[in-house]
Amino acid sequence: MTFSEPSSDNIGGQDSRFRTTHWTMVLTASESSPQADEALAKLCQTYWYPLYLFIRRQGHSPEDAQDLVQSFLAQLVQKRFFKNADREKGKFRSFLLITLKRFMANEWDRANRLKRGGGLQIVSLDGEETENRYLATAADEMSPERAFERQWALTLLEQVFKKLKDDFAKAGKAEIFDGLKASLSGERREMSYAEIGRQLSMTEGSVKVSVHRLRQRYRELLWLEIANTVDSPQAVDEEIRHLFAALS
Repeated sequence: MTFSEPSSDNIGGQDSRFRTTHWTMVLTASESSPQADEALAKLCQTYWYPLYLFIRRQGHSPEDAQDLVQSFLAQLVQKRFFKNADREKGKFRSFLLITLKRFMANEWDRANRLKRGGGLQIVSLDGEETENRYLATAADEMSPERAFERQWALTLLEQVFKKLKDDFAKAGKAEIFDGLKASLSGERREMSYAEIGRQLSMTEGSVKVSVHRLRQRYRELLWLEIANTVDSPQAVDEEIRHLFAALS
């Protein structure tokens, strides 16, 4: 699913919540803490697949790619990559890719002797399902870096869409979400608001209001999801622009 690029206005009020985002908790923890460890684990669970795709695009076999992802993430959660990575820490996306490249260049021989991160399972990874997912997009000629960036953007938007859908479901409005979700796409609507209203037993005016709220909540969730991966509120807008450039 694709989405139109959101406006970033009226999002600045989120700044007060920034100190509790995942990546900032990881970076500001002076030592291992349950909160920082949980935040890092959530980030790894969410964004492991772009790493797998990058490794496969480098020419590694599915089995080696699985081993590399698990070994890399195992060392990441053990905080072995943070000491000398200050320049790359601003964005979790950049930190991951630069650190993965360094890991693959310097530590693959040693890591290859460990099966799946030395027995530590950081992400739940179904080998066949993961490889089928990769093969579905392997025909293009993107570089490993370009494929990583695009998959990162897609993964992030998938997370936002899922959270938005869950919001509506918890409010007992799953049917309304299903009827209005196409309005998040930049594509032309197949049905008018009046037609959608008839399907949902809503007035045209109510549909317009609901679409406005849906898009507003989408922008809020997108801001928060990106905020979980950068180190300052000012970096969010830059990351939003990068995300949609990667998808273009």
